[in-house]
Amino acid sequence: MGLSGEDGALRGRTVAVPESRALDMFSDMIAAHGAEIIRCPLVRVRPLEDNKALDAWIGRLTAGGHDLLAFYTGEGVVRIVDRAEEIGAKDAVLEAFARLPKLVRGPKPLGALRKLGCGDWITKAGQPTTDGLIALIAGLEARGTIGFQVYPDAPEDRLADACRQHGFGYDPVTPYVYAADESDGAVVEVIRKMAAGEIDLIAFTSQSQVQRLIEVAERRGLRAELGKALASTRIAAVGPITEQAVVEAGGEVQIRPEVFHMKPLVAEMVQQMGAAP
Repeated sequence: MGLSGEDGALRGRTVAVPESRALDMFSDMIAAHGAEIIRCPLVRVRPLEDNKALDAWIGRLTAGGHDLLAFYTGEGVVRIVDRAEEIGAKDAVLEAFARLPKLVRGPKPLGALRKLGCGDWITKAGQPTTDGLIALIAGLEARGTIGFQVYPDAPEDRLADACRQHGFGYDPVTPYVYAADESDGAVVEVIRKMAAGEIDLIAFTSQSQVQRLIEVAERRGLRAELGKALASTRIAAVGPITEQAVVEAGGEVQIRPEVFHMKPLVAEMVQQMGAAP
């Protein structure tokens, strides 16, 4: 079933959309199939308040301190380059990005690097997960230090252990932070609507969205209600990392795409929800 034009496959369905950065695009993709959309952007990416650690990492990169680079997110690639431009180091960073071998967790950092003209010498993880990156590291011949772009709350202990185990140095950088987007009150309203059966589906596109639901529920004494909400609502997740967060929160993902992007996720929602009673 295609995604162009309104086909009414989701008419009569109410879908909660916790996406932030691509909220309009993702909501419109789902609404094109007739669904009613409840927008609840949960997490937003923001610049660092203190750039000292990022600037120091950029300095080590441009001075030849890394033998290999690893990237978790496309956002991380972009934020490093944006900061490098602010401090007059963009050309040197792009030269290093182009010259050094690179590991990427998934398609987004791969796409960001290619857009910058740094698409050579890239190896993508077999699965877009931390385990996928660790498997790549395990298969490499040790040679120096990995400059590792991570995200807030990344499992750095596991990454550091994997690097040490396989003979690499580990030099991480986190080039952005997560900030709560919607107020707690709006999140509470979505939890209660889910628990009451007023929302047919919630479509998660990152683990941080799930974590935000948990944080608000615990802060407001609604952990049991969140459990009921997750049990009462069909759940879609864009990929295995997001699905793992849902499972850890006590939910079960019924809708998952084979390709971890929004468009295939919507296609899977249409296929399953359009046929479901």
